[in-house]
Amino acid sequence: MERKWWKEAVVYQIYPRSFMDSNGDGIGDLKGIISKLDYLKELGVDVIWLSPVYESPNDDNGYDISNYQAIMKEFGTMDDFDELLKEVHKRGMKLMMDLVVNHTSDEHPWFQHSRDSKENPYRNFYIWRAGKGGKEPNNWESVFGGSAWEFDERTGEYYLHLFSRKQPDLNWENEAVRQHVYEMMRWWLDKGIDGFRMDVINLLSKVPDLPDGIPAPGKKYASPFDYVANGPKIHDYLKEMSEKVLSHYDLITVGETPGVTPEEAKLYVGEDRGELQMVFQFEHMDLDSEGSKWNVKPWKLTDLKKVMSKWQKELDGIGWNSLYLNNHDQPRLVSRFGDDGKYRVESAKMLATFLHTLQGTPYIYQGEEIGMTNVRFPSIDDYRDIETLNMYHEAVVERGEDPRKVMESIYAKGRDNARTPMQWDDSPHAGFTTGTPWIQVNPNYREINVKKALAEEDSILHYYRKLIRLRKEYPIIIYGSYELLLPEDEEIYAYLRKWEGMKLLTILNFKGGTPVFSFPDGLFSDRAKLLISNYPVNEVESLQRVKLRPYEARVYLF
Repeated sequence: MERKWWKEAVVYQIYPRSFMDSNGDGIGDLKGIISKLDYLKELGVDVIWLSPVYESPNDDNGYDISNYQAIMKEFGTMDDFDELLKEVHKRGMKLMMDLVVNHTSDEHPWFQHSRDSKENPYRNFYIWRAGKGGKEPNNWESVFGGSAWEFDERTGEYYLHLFSRKQPDLNWENEAVRQHVYEMMRWWLDKGIDGFRMDVINLLSKVPDLPDGIPAPGKKYASPFDYVANGPKIHDYLKEMSEKVLSHYDLITVGETPGVTPEEAKLYVGEDRGELQMVFQFEHMDLDSEGSKWNVKPWKLTDLKKVMSKWQKELDGIGWNSLYLNNHDQPRLVSRFGDDGKYRVESAKMLATFLHTLQGTPYIYQGEEIGMTNVRFPSIDDYRDIETLNMYHEAVVERGEDPRKVMESIYAKGRDNARTPMQWDDSPHAGFTTGTPWIQVNPNYREINVKKALAEEDSILHYYRKLIRLRKEYPIIIYGSYELLLPEDEEIYAYLRKWEGMKLLTILNFKGGTPVFSFPDGLFSDRAKLLISNYPVNEVESLQRVKLRPYEARVYLF
């Protein structure tokens, strides 16, 4: 397997609005990020992924871009960005930008021209259609609820928006659109950025005739997913993007690809194909819901093993995995996959061990490294996320569902769980701002914050630092093959990694009980070295059978 710097890197995602506010307006900004770069360097991360900082009216927190080559005023100026890039590079780290090119904002000049008239040269930059029988062109539902079509009175036609109505989809069939996008990408790369995380990149190519879907029982609109994901020309577009742009720079690239399978992923990340280096898959993110993400159900460890093992095995030697358990769109990992109460510290460390000892590039989401948790705001008025607010309105106001049940779904799955401000210390607003934060801080910030974590030798933060150091010290953690042990066990997740005559064994207790792990015959030897554990381990105990403590994690090298 070819060794590459981006395979050996650890990526840290910053959600700028919630990371650090430098000027007291309650909104995180670029200068705030600059002030915390030493913290990230000491954590040991190699790449910073910056969620969108471009000019935007913020209908979807920056994922609705009105100018790709300007900085959102709330975040600072292009001079601030240039300083950030310089300071990141000065510390030996790299900067990855968010590339959002499935759609723009409806306030982008391209769209403003596009809606002027049917003859405008920019008309074909977007997907416009006439209505059918006084209704929308088809029955597709937007990801954020309601129709995926918006009627525009000026020209009497509808435009497609798979997300918010303020996020019209670009028409990638139009070569001019593609050339404009490539030109913009080159502009950022020539400035010196080091790569792109590509937002919903597998949705660019739609099935040409945009057919109706089949609505779920009792629903007015149908999911367009089968007609917009992994579409007929997606690989043509990505190959062209690579040929025109990506192949000319030494980059890290990762595509967000909802619904992709390992078979499809090989087409995106196969090292012989020249498209992307990694994708974010969602199979493990869908284990605790049925139908809609809001329809929450308990998840099973055996299902998690099946999904992760499938991706580990099928991409081995062909492509590369991204490793993540939360991000700006997902709830906090310790609340979702661990225990954010009694065993918060232990389970956060266990989950980190899991994330950092698989084959692939780990992605840490801000605050994960101190064990930040989901939040339970008392009122829907405390929430800011468009997806959450739309869902609540549809469920409670339109369908008359019980608001308490709906709030429970939001507490489990709402995107604002990840977007509360970073908890730096125990001063007001967790040291994030001297003003009023754009969204409230999680009330547990006095207990959970960076200052406290730095002072405690046994903190989650110091454990993350150690895990990151181990990856740099032992290439087997990065490149070793993967072999699952105990596939049917509902408490213990254990796996072997093998590389150049060495073996690495990871043992994880995913539950609050005390199961016994028995080492397979002939596996253990006197040469075994304990690399890391989240509990003190008595080195002289019998290593044939180990009684694991709640959420215990151990990694052995032999």
